[in-house]
Amino acid sequence: MTKRHTRMFFVGGTLLFAAIFLGMTIDSHRQFATLTNADQITPAVSAGKDVWHKGNCINCHTLLGEGAYYAPDLTKITDQRGEPYLTAFLKDPSQFYSEKQHRRLMPNPKLSEEEIAQVIAFLGWVAKIDNQGWPPRPILVSGGTFPGTGEAEGSAAGVAASDSPVALGQELFRSTPPGCASCHSLVAGVNLAGPSLAGLASEAARIIASPEYQGNATTPEEFIRESIVEPSVYLVPGAMYSAAGRSFMPDNYREILEPVQVENLVAYLMTLR
Repeated sequence: MTKRHTRMFFVGGTLLFAAIFLGMTIDSHRQFATLTNADQITPAVSAGKDVWHKGNCINCHTLLGEGAYYAPDLTKITDQRGEPYLTAFLKDPSQFYSEKQHRRLMPNPKLSEEEIAQVIAFLGWVAKIDNQGWPPRPILVSGGTFPGTGEAEGSAAGVAASDSPVALGQELFRSTPPGCASCHSLVAGVNLAGPSLAGLASEAARIIASPEYQGNATTPEEFIRESIVEPSVYLVPGAMYSAAGRSFMPDNYREILEPVQVENLVAYLMTLR
């Protein structure tokens, strides 16, 4: 290859890849409005973004992989936790986590009720962005491990070991949605945003037989199913799980889960004795 050929190859390659880069940039900008649901940016979302920056939340948390990696990624936090829980948490984080037990504790942001609603609206909008799986390994809001696996709760779901209802339910438990593992530990005594589910089948039978239970379930299977689709029928004692007669657990699983998925979850949770 002569110097002239080398020069032509360099110039041609540079122009070609510059054109490709320019095309990809234009295409990305063309899709921004759709990918980010720009039409859903309300005044509350914009105000919540201002609260987010004013509180320097990004100094500890990440959104879409951007920010500090000291505290959990909040890209999908509204899907994982739900508005009632986040509202109560932002009012007083200390009632949910112990600095002694968890080693670090989010300081009270001292937000007004309006500011809390605004920042949740902002995070709700962020959760709807098509982030195409980025970041690939965020710090999740979870804790503990799946018994016998050493796998962290809230980790990405894989493929079920078999097509049995129990195996499918276990894999669904780990996936988001519904995000069960983000709030519930399977280890006795390890309570996260929701109570530990260790021994759930036995606990369900005990609750049904107690005078405090006012629901319609007559068997542990029915109680677990009811708890998934109507979480406020029975409220687990403790200020960190409910407020004003309403469970912090999202109440839309009847809409986002197929009936067969609910049954698979029930089958899996019934194995927790």
